[in-house]
Amino acid sequence: MAVMASPAVAHAQAPLAAHLTFNTYAAGLQVAEVDAGIALGPTTYQIELAYHTTGMTSVFVHGYQYDLVTGSWGSAVPRPSRFLALGQWRGEERVVRIEYDRGTPVVKEMRPTADEEREPVPASLQQNTIDAVSALAQLVRTVEKTGRCDGAVRTYDGRRAVEIKATTGGEEMLPTSSRSIFAGKALRCDFVGRLVAGFKLDEDREKAARPLRGSAWLAPLRTGEAPLPVRITFQTRWMGDMTMYLTAVDDDPKVNLARHRR
Repeated sequence: MAVMASPAVAHAQAPLAAHLTFNTYAAGLQVAEVDAGIALGPTTYQIELAYHTTGMTSVFVHGYQYDLVTGSWGSAVPRPSRFLALGQWRGEERVVRIEYDRGTPVVKEMRPTADEEREPVPASLQQNTIDAVSALAQLVRTVEKTGRCDGAVRTYDGRRAVEIKATTGGEEMLPTSSRSIFAGKALRCDFVGRLVAGFKLDEDREKAARPLRGSAWLAPLRTGEAPLPVRITFQTRWMGDMTMYLTAVDDDPKVNLARHRR
């Protein structure tokens, strides 16, 4: 049975803890499973995000990714303190660990090192950046406080700097779908991301700098709580358009990494 959207009750910066599960599709086929553990408090936040490839996709691109960020709030602006990314793609282990010193990201660990595959990101483009998971936290908090999506951030993951802009698309009705537990009214947030630094040494820079677009639909899953993503569509350079459908939600924000790390 689909979860129907409930009217939001305004409780700005109210505590929120939720675990969301998504199935991701491309060209009509399921290609990945995603877990998001979200804990947003009045002064701090923590988000875990994990996914692994599935089906035929895992035969050609087998791997998993796990991201963890902790931070605090400056009004509706996230201030990450620690970011950790673990993954394995095509048999290669990948690790990034970043700590933040008064808004400046400091890379503490990185495997493989960035200079093995990409141009370095200038220090000027690292300043006042956040990680991509904190950008999700900012979107949720912005929608909770304003009812709109508008904003811009620059993200840095130790290898790349990306500019992301979000705009309000308006409220829409998401119909019942066999792929999702959610149906009902949701706010559509449109976003566009553009790589500005950290290009691969062997890639076409003009092609790599072309914007990638997407949309996220947010709705409160329980009365009085902040709207959360219930569906996301986005462009990729390696598999075309992809869509994430919400398949489960519970109160425990802890993500089971072992489910993905296999």
